[in-house]
Amino acid sequence: MMQEDRLVDIESKIAFQEDLLQELNKAVYQQQKKIARLEAICHSLVDHVKELSEAAARGNGVINERPPHY
Repeated sequence: MMQEDRLVDIESKIAFQEDLLQELNKAVYQQQKKIARLEAICHSLVDHVKELSEAAARGNGVINERPPHY
């Protein structure tokens, strides 16, 4: 009986580890999606800042632009 108890204990530990691994994989997947989304936002912001600085260098600065609430 002792050997059977050890086997059941090992099987339950393996099942727990498999569940934990699936949860960790889900967490890593969600984090990767969020990182990709944040990188896209950063690239967009960099492009926008470049456009604004180029416009300011040409003399078309943002000074004459109307605020978005008008």
